[in-house]
Amino acid sequence: MATTIIGIPASSVKSNFSAAAGMDPSQRLDLALQGLAGLETLRDLARSNSVSRKFIYAQMDKALNALESTFTDSENDPPDALLFSLAVTKSWIRSLVVSLALSAHAPFRGIAEVLGDLFSYRISIGTIHNILHEAVVAARAANAGENLSGVRVGAHDEIFQGGKPVLTGVEVFSHYCYLLSLQEHRDAETWAILLLDLQTKGLNPDRTIADFGRGLRAGQAEAWPGVPCDGDTFHALRELGQLAVYLENRAFGVISTRDKLERQMERSKKKARGNSLSRKLGSARVAEENALLLADDIALLATWFREDVLALVGPDLKGRMEIYDFIVSELKQREPQAPHRLGPVRRLLENQRDNLLAFVARIDKGLEEIARSFQIDLGIVRAVYELHGLVQDNLRLYQPEAELRKILRHAFYPVDRAIETLLKETVRASSAVENFNSRLRDYFFLRQNIGPDYLELLRFYLNRHRFQRSERPERRGRSPAEILTGKPLPHWLEQLGFERHRPAA
Repeated sequence: MATTIIGIPASSVKSNFSAAAGMDPSQRLDLALQGLAGLETLRDLARSNSVSRKFIYAQMDKALNALESTFTDSENDPPDALLFSLAVTKSWIRSLVVSLALSAHAPFRGIAEVLGDLFSYRISIGTIHNILHEAVVAARAANAGENLSGVRVGAHDEIFQGGKPVLTGVEVFSHYCYLLSLQEHRDAETWAILLLDLQTKGLNPDRTIADFGRGLRAGQAEAWPGVPCDGDTFHALRELGQLAVYLENRAFGVISTRDKLERQMERSKKKARGNSLSRKLGSARVAEENALLLADDIALLATWFREDVLALVGPDLKGRMEIYDFIVSELKQREPQAPHRLGPVRRLLENQRDNLLAFVARIDKGLEEIARSFQIDLGIVRAVYELHGLVQDNLRLYQPEAELRKILRHAFYPVDRAIETLLKETVRASSAVENFNSRLRDYFFLRQNIGPDYLELLRFYLNRHRFQRSERPERRGRSPAEILTGKPLPHWLEQLGFERHRPAA
């Protein structure tokens, strides 16, 4: 069911834009407290108060800053005021060494220097190595006893350290790393062995998502034949986007060549030698026209691919497949103009269509379940779904939303929340594992000092270190292990057997 969107007179929506400006301080405070309480989604809170979510975020930030300034020590305290007394023991020194290495990314010599400068305590590089090696042993024991039955969607990838592959697996929603293994190879057999071993810890995900590595996908198909592996949309978008950029740059180069020949032609005409360059200039103009046309076409196809085919909100699977196939056929028609660039991208899209569009099939299935559970026509549900593809403050949103509210009445909000939950749980890219891999690179110095065993300690730390900030409120102040298990856990240092200093109240 296509949603008809019409314009709205400015007078009818003027109040929506003046609601924020008309709020007094007490009303803004109440709005900030409601947002911090989290009793309802910010989307619903914004709608009920006729303001934008951006405005609510601003009020929440002001409230948090006020709370922080209230509960922190006064800036008027003298700098030499005694905050607390610290009993420095060998056990505390050991916990500080581990914390500096993992939380502060401090190299071994930097750790020794900090202890010498601030505590006048001399420690050798070998002692630091031994302390971290003992932490590796404790971390390995903790990792061996983990329960991975809570993993729902896994993301797999491969990175290289010291010329050898490190195979990685991360749970998408909690960012819990269940696989971090340095191997000699990254073929199907290696992946299959590792994944089969993880099943003994309860790992049985609903699905996974990964790029298009042959060994990775073949290994999972062999170890987990019933677990689908979706295609990572980021890599497909990047390949097509880089192709568009390359063709655009090539077109600018052809323009420069034609411009240079025209200037040469002007100089040659003054010497009555213009005929010698006329053929070259004609060919350059034809090449320029073709290059510009090809660059514009590929840029347009890339836009369609991003905004219509792989967008979170868009047509159903059948409609997206038609657009997808059209894009592939258009690439194939233009392939002779740049075979070495267009060919690989076209073959990638041609071979990975079903994997890349797997998330669309799940969205369609989810919308059908919502329609069935609420006993509503599927077309109406898809119309509500399409509202999520519009900008919240866009005038085009109000008319179709008002019409759907009249049709659904009090069922509108439950249906809208169900769709919002569906979209929130829809995974299109393996960004969780890509983000995890980017964090690994800050710890390469540990490999040089400890060896490959440091990966056990690093996996333990990153799984149990609490997020300081996150776009998702449910992650803030919680570790991936706490999110995965749903249970609060001690501080990661305490889980390694260290005692943390706790100043008296």
